[in-house]
Amino acid sequence: MSDIRAVIVDDDFAVAHVNRAFVDAQPGFVVVAEAHTGAEAIAAIELHRPQLVLLDVYLPDLGGLDVLRRVRAAGDDVEVIAVTAARDLDTVRKARLLGVRHYLVKPFSGASLAERLEEVRRGIAADQAAAPLATLDQRGVDQFLGAASRRHAALPKGLSPVSLARVAEGLAECDADVSAAELAESLGMSRVSARRYLEHLVATGAAEVAPRYGSAGRPEHRYRVPASKTR
Repeated sequence: MSDIRAVIVDDDFAVAHVNRAFVDAQPGFVVVAEAHTGAEAIAAIELHRPQLVLLDVYLPDLGGLDVLRRVRAAGDDVEVIAVTAARDLDTVRKARLLGVRHYLVKPFSGASLAERLEEVRRGIAADQAAAPLATLDQRGVDQFLGAASRRHAALPKGLSPVSLARVAEGLAECDADVSAAELAESLGMSRVSARRYLEHLVATGAAEVAPRYGSAGRPEHRYRVPASKTR
């Protein structure tokens, strides 16, 4: 399989350069263009016909989702990894409806991006392998869709993207750090579930956790959005 052509879209030049260098360094990927506005993104996608776009949602002219709507309207089914600080539920839902199957909330780790890139690489390889087949029987359909489902499972077992977005949004709306129990109560979910989502956000760099020591008993874990998350 030839290298997967990628376009990097981010209004922050420094972030775009870092992402470009990281993707270029991954085996099987080559960055063919970098764009910093929605108009530049559309032009780059039309010119280079990439197989992958790393797409920021916040752009100075067209929003990233508006860019994707135009790309989809033109019949382009390019794979997209959303790399953005946008973590509200409405944005996540709209991205999903536009075919975004990989969503990374800034700031994220290099390991998280590498994982998504590997999922994209496997997915494109599987699609190319299936392309010569004119028709599939039921078993073939089930195998193909099952493989696709496994490819795009970005969360640990038992966690859902919608609930993750709710927890991330709820955490972002807090004026101070919160415990899993406090956030669970505000969201109407169990403390155990809230803690699992919060721990996942911590693992991906989208949240921070620190213990608070009281007068007695075990320390209470307090969660917050990282101070570096400014947008």
